[in-house]
Amino acid sequence: MRYFRYEPSREGACAEAALKGFSGTLVCDGYSGYNVVSNVIRAGCWAHMRRKWHEAMPKGANLENSMAARGFDFCDRLFALEREYNDLPDDERLRQRRIRSKPVIDEYYAWLETIFHPTGKLKEAVKYAVNQRAYLCAFLDHGEIEIGNNHVENAIRPIVVGRKNWLFCDTQAGARASVIVYTVLETAKANGINPQTYLNHLLDVLPERFADNVNAPIDDLMSWSDAIKERFAMQGQVGTFSAYSFPPPRGDEMQLL
Repeated sequence: MRYFRYEPSREGACAEAALKGFSGTLVCDGYSGYNVVSNVIRAGCWAHMRRKWHEAMPKGANLENSMAARGFDFCDRLFALEREYNDLPDDERLRQRRIRSKPVIDEYYAWLETIFHPTGKLKEAVKYAVNQRAYLCAFLDHGEIEIGNNHVENAIRPIVVGRKNWLFCDTQAGARASVIVYTVLETAKANGINPQTYLNHLLDVLPERFADNVNAPIDDLMSWSDAIKERFAMQGQVGTFSAYSFPPPRGDEMQLL
């Protein structure tokens, strides 16, 4: 499920309220506001770490002439390993991470200690890696989680790209209505459902179903139901506020941006 929620700010209290009652592993970036979220195990995002190195890479950077390129390469090595583990059950994925990924992590942090007096973007990347170490290494103890929250970033990309188009959609009621639509459409895409035909179906069916009973069951209309998947499966690919991704395919994990 891809769940969108409107909040008036990005304060940690907003994430705490949104995740009230959730216990499990929270995969997120290094924003300190998430420190207030209780009853969760926090895991860092290696996609954000990799982006820090990318932003620090000068034009023409390579492994021989750029520290940032070497940092980026360490991240790429971890993601390459994760692709190999992708279809493994949680316990085996965890075992492989400890056997194969942990040496890369150990080499990475030993290498970081050889970087003296970094400046500019390189300094930011090094600082992020050091300060977020505990969170970035959490995946070595949890085979059920991903090492990054790219799913969330992909889900919010249409909203971010169109940000300037929504400048005059300036009411909180409109924002709350919008996130309902985003939740329906992005959850459909996450389940392999054609969002346009699925939404048309909902608009046809729901008014009649709710005409006599506003609390009528709708389980059969959820985009993860077998009947909906069979009827509205996507043919080919469909292009892709705060977004929360749950439940994941592997255990108690939530991804947050």
